[in-house]
Amino acid sequence: MRRSDKYRFWVILGVLVVLQFSLRGRLGGDRVAPDFLLLALLIYTIRAAPGPSAGVGFLVGLLRDTLTPASFGAGALAHTLVGYLSSWSKAVFFAENLFVNGCLFFAGTWFRNLVVALASGKLKGGLLGWELLVWSPIQSLTTAGVVVLWLFGRYLAIRLSDA
Repeated sequence: MRRSDKYRFWVILGVLVVLQFSLRGRLGGDRVAPDFLLLALLIYTIRAAPGPSAGVGFLVGLLRDTLTPASFGAGALAHTLVGYLSSWSKAVFFAENLFVNGCLFFAGTWFRNLVVALASGKLKGGLLGWELLVWSPIQSLTTAGVVVLWLFGRYLAIRLSDA
């Protein structure tokens, strides 16, 4: 990995954070728009150990919770679990495969939505099923990030040897 690749990785993560607050609102409602913060977290977890990934997930969750104070804490719990589990899963699966990374982004988004829905207690019964079977898969597909990895894959330098 070249020395400049390290900076490109952080620039891409910064661009995703900026996109979260500037572009996401124009891409549809909260249920279907891609979650660029979660995408940045998942890209980070591919390169980091489970402990730091959980810490970054906690910080991302707190940031998201400040935007939705009615269910404060649910996002922090969900992002912490997603950060830890996605970082741990890279040891189990081959992390350099584009399809596996896309599946990781899909599963991470869906699992985050599941934990937030259960921890916040806002959705019960049919609404919970509707959220998990319809809206979460749609948002997971938009967040999957295959296009981001395809476009920026060589700049992100996702390799098992870096982990």
